[in-house]
Amino acid sequence: MDASPPHDDAGRVLTDVFGFASFRGDQRRVVDHVVGGGDAVVLMPTGGGKSLCYQVPALVRPGTGVVVSPLIALMHDQVQSLRLLGVRAAFLNSTLDARQAREVVDAAQAGALDLLYVAPERALGASFGHLLTQMHAQHGIAVLAIDEAHCVSQWGHDFRPEYLRLAELHERLPDVPRIALTATADAVTRAEIHARLAMTDAVEYVSSFDRPNIRYTVDERTQARRQLGEFLARHVDEAGIIYCGTRARVDETVAWLGGHGRDAVGYHAGMGASEREAVQNRFRRDDGVVVAATIAFGMGIDKPDVRFVAH
Repeated sequence: MDASPPHDDAGRVLTDVFGFASFRGDQRRVVDHVVGGGDAVVLMPTGGGKSLCYQVPALVRPGTGVVVSPLIALMHDQVQSLRLLGVRAAFLNSTLDARQAREVVDAAQAGALDLLYVAPERALGASFGHLLTQMHAQHGIAVLAIDEAHCVSQWGHDFRPEYLRLAELHERLPDVPRIALTATADAVTRAEIHARLAMTDAVEYVSSFDRPNIRYTVDERTQARRQLGEFLARHVDEAGIIYCGTRARVDETVAWLGGHGRDAVGYHAGMGASEREAVQNRFRRDDGVVVAATIAFGMGIDKPDVRFVAH
């Protein structure tokens, strides 16, 4: 930890906006490098403070920070949290109607945003490319952040083909510093990130994966429902996530949980946007809620009391 009193611009933002007295781990080095205009590839465990590595530079450097993220829940949660801190933040994704999207675009064009989150599919569209060019010419792009950067790996379960084209943003904005971040990347995947995002000269920062507060248990599946019931009996009235392989299994699991007295809700892509948002808000706000979901639910949701995740 950098325990020295923060007197510089980055330190003042860290303290005045986010309320932290000092940086943790590699945060200081990453922030200084990006604020200085350098590219960075950052591997940091979940909960290690990756977001601050691009949020602080976005508030220190002139212009708007643009964050590419594949996780709608993360966008919503971070934008909501940033707005509560007084940061001018917004997102562009499929949950917005035409009027709402137009309002965000207008704010971006006017230089009225500190941070703009965007889905990778939209980031690569012609209209967003035109918007980026306008923003950069008129007010500047402070930093281009690519979150969940392991999605470039064609060997990973989170592979997103759109990520392979994100180097095009650098071609459009060659003088804007970039930061690619992930909590999941071995040496081979990190090499893919450098190559596929055209970040061959980026400095790499690798933090420890050690999470002493997390315990992993693997059991042979024999009678899944019985085993799940025994597992949940050790987590009465505690919040958690149960990941299911299909939408139908999500619905079946929610019904089964409800029949056993658990406060349970489901989450999958077959639900409407308002339904999914309501589930996210309930999970974030209420105690003891269990969510049965297809993969990726909960990613980016800042909830301090999640006590278990079952697959």
